[in-house]
Amino acid sequence: MIEETLEHLENGNTILYPTDTVWGLGCDATNSDAVKEIYKIKNREESKSLIVLVNSLKMLQEYVNVPTQVVEILNKAVKPTTIIYSNPKGIAANIINKQDNTLAIRIVQNDFCEDLIEKFGKPIVSTSANVSGNPTPKSFSEVEQAILDSVDYIVNLQQDKVSEKSSTILKIEGEEIIVIRE
Repeated sequence: MIEETLEHLENGNTILYPTDTVWGLGCDATNSDAVKEIYKIKNREESKSLIVLVNSLKMLQEYVNVPTQVVEILNKAVKPTTIIYSNPKGIAANIINKQDNTLAIRIVQNDFCEDLIEKFGKPIVSTSANVSGNPTPKSFSEVEQAILDSVDYIVNLQQDKVSEKSSTILKIEGEEIIVIRE
């Protein structure tokens, strides 16, 4: 399962996969052409940034400056926590919020995603598997046919799981940490 998914990511393809929150659309977060495909599938403007998943604090630190207080928050977090960082580097430019040069990143809490990202060696995009403006699917069975038809690969895993949870979203502004969503 991981090997086939990995092959698709390495080839610049899009995937539909279970995350630590909801079913997500993903691709190589460093490949701007693959990211363009995600926007196209979602029918979403590129001005709206996407979330990126990493598998560890070490990988996170390769792409953004991580303040000490954020490390403490991440170490204590019991639910998935997405943090919006300033001045990311090494990521596809079309993922980054153009207005303020920020990027939302989450250290994933899901065995499949952790293993996949570890083997891939790079972050992957994670955005809810729905056309923009439509409800977020809480299970695989709720994923729209248009999405199923548009992705290059569907991960055949946890398709019966229903997820009610979304991640906490925090934003770092200087020394201040702002809660966007709890």
